[in-house]
Order: sequence, then structure tokens, then C-alpha cells
Amino acid sequence: MPGEIRIRAAGPGDADHVAHFIRELARFERLEHTIDVDAARIAAQLAADSPPFAVLLAELADEPVGFALYFPTYSTFRTQPCLWLEDLFVLPEHRSRGIGLALLRALAAEALARGCPRLDWCVLDWNTEAIAFYERHGARIMADWRVVRLEGEALSRVAAAQG
Repeated sequence: MPGEIRIRAAGPGDADHVAHFIRELARFERLEHTIDVDAARIAAQLAADSPPFAVLLAELADEPVGFALYFPTYSTFRTQPCLWLEDLFVLPEHRSRGIGLALLRALAAEALARGCPRLDWCVLDWNTEAIAFYERHGARIMADWRVVRLEGEALSRVAAAQG
């Protein structure tokens, strides 16, 4: 059936698709100026003995139309491994067809298969459609938590300030 959604694990040969989705996500989030996407680096990372991340690709008629990039984390409060969903993205022309839900379901199944008690991720506060989607499917938006980031010169400065 041509409209059937297929979810599969991405491999090194899918790096160009993954890089494309990252660029499109950055465009959607108005963050294109922040990215440094390199398909060769993605391919090498996916081919590593211990890849730093994994990717699920969503396909329609064998054409990739969305992705979910994730990696393991750890909960000190649960003393168990968890999964972190870094990005979930579906090309705009393919939205509202169940693709995002198929990716989320596949990732939830992966978390359960690994024995993870939870799956965590962030969502931009202005992305009300995504927030509504996640809440519809039982996700809880944790308004009392804030993302904290140390990067660039500040990261170097903190690392150098030892003693």
C-alpha cells in the first residue's frame, strides 16, 4: 500500500537523509544559523562500534519523510537507563498523516524493549501544535524545568577555571 508508513533504523548509508532532516528542522525552528551539519560525520558516527546516537526513519513508499534521533541517558532518581529524544521531525508536506505518531510509538517501544522507565525530550514553547500532539498522547510538559546550556567560549572558560 503506497500510503503505508514504515519505520526503520537508519544506518550509515542514510546519513544524507538524516543531515537533510536536521537542516529542515533547523529551518522550521528558525535556528539555521546555529547548525554545523556534516553528513560524512553522521555516517561515521552511525558506523561506529558504539554510535553516540540512533535514528529511526519514517518512510512512505520507500521515501524518507521524517526522523527521530535519540540516545541513552541515565536517571539517578530511578537508577535506570532512559532514552532522550533529541529530535522528532516530519517534513511539512507529510504532517497530519500519523507519521509523527508512528515515530513516537516506535521510540516508546524501543524504550520499553531496553527496560527504560521513561523517554524525555524538550519542545519549544512556541510550538503549540507539537505541545498539543505530545499532550494528546500522554506526555507531561514539565514547566518547572529549564534547559541549561554551556557552550563555546563560556564552556572553555569554565573548563579552564580549575582550582
